[in-house]
This record gives sequence, structure tokens and C-alpha cells, in this order.
Amino acid sequence: MRHPIRVLVPAFAALAAAGTLTGCLGTTPTPDDVPQGSKSPSATASPSAAKAAAGSLGAPGSACALPVSFGLAADWKPAAVKITDDEAFAIIGKQGPATLVCEVDAKPAGNIGYLRVWTAGKGPARTALEGFVKAEESTSKVSYKETKAGALPAVEVTYTVYNKLMEESKEERAFAVAAPKGTVIVHLGGLDTEEHREMIPAYDLARSTLKAEQ
Repeated sequence: MRHPIRVLVPAFAALAAAGTLTGCLGTTPTPDDVPQGSKSPSATASPSAAKAAAGSLGAPGSACALPVSFGLAADWKPAAVKITDDEAFAIIGKQGPATLVCEVDAKPAGNIGYLRVWTAGKGPARTALEGFVKAEESTSKVSYKETKAGALPAVEVTYTVYNKLMEESKEERAFAVAAPKGTVIVHLGGLDTEEHREMIPAYDLARSTLKAEQ
């Protein structure tokens, strides 16, 4: 069920106003962020919606140069994120061992959320992913499984996070791979569980088309 969009998080508003974070590090949406023609509460996303990639991300020359590349769903807009050295603001782009380097905005495709890419240096994918989730506040129902991302071994996690602003829990998920150029975590959140579930086809597209960059 859709919920009214509530207030913007003050800290993130201050960051945006100060221009301390470059790129388009996402904030809690405001009413102006709601895409025009957004789905009605009864609408659901078909798994076939993101079968064919409308673009790619990760290779040199793309919006974000990453240790991996993967396919993008139609109308999802990527942008690189650069975290400054200012300690007060750098914490926004750090989670456990991971640093945010890229985010893909779903609003142009009709959803409120982001597919975010984090890097964690070289090391086991599961170790990085567990550290990433443990650094998130108010998590529950955490479940890990071994899987594949393209042809690469991967670890995937599903969990819920209690959102104090919205006063409800919402589903989130992520997968991690240890690529030759470093470990990568691809995370899908969303405004709420409904938005999250509608965006899963784009997440699955990224996972199924992922390959290591050499």
C-alpha cells in the first residue's frame, strides 16, 4: 500500500545544499520526487519488465567505471558518487567496509528508489557483505545464500530495516562479488516494501548480466 511521502531528512538536505557530496547521493523523497504517472497501488511489476538491458554500467566510458559491469533496465539513470574527505559527510557514503561509488535512480522509470553500487577493496564477498549489513541500523530477518552473479560466484542477502521516519519496516537486498579489481556490493532499497518489490526485476537484471572488468 502506498504511503504519503513525508518530510525530507534534515541532514541530507543540508548535504545537498552544501554540495559536499558530488554525484546524486539519494535522499528521502519529497512530494516533488514522486514520478509523474507513477503506478497505482494495485499495479505490480512483471519479471519480464527488465529482461532486456537498455544500457550497461561499469565499463570504462560508462557513467560509473567499476570493477564489474552489468545491464541497466530501461529509464534507470546512473551517476557516479564521490565522497569528500570531510568526516562529517563522508560517513553518509560509508557503510561497514564499503564505500558508495555509484547509484542508479529509478524515478525516471516510475519508482522511488535506487540501485546502489559499493566497493570494498579486495577480499571475500561474504565478509564484505556481512560487514555491510551489520553496519546498517535496525535490521532484522537477515538471510544469506550462495548464488551466482553472471558467471561469478556471489553471496546474496535479504533483510528488513526499520525506517524511523516512515515508522515501518521495509525489505532490502544486496549481492556481493569478489572481482579481480575488488569486491563489489550491489544494493537495492526503496521507499517502502512495495516500491522495493516493484524494482526487483532491475536488480535481477544487474545480477544476471554481471561480469568482471579486466
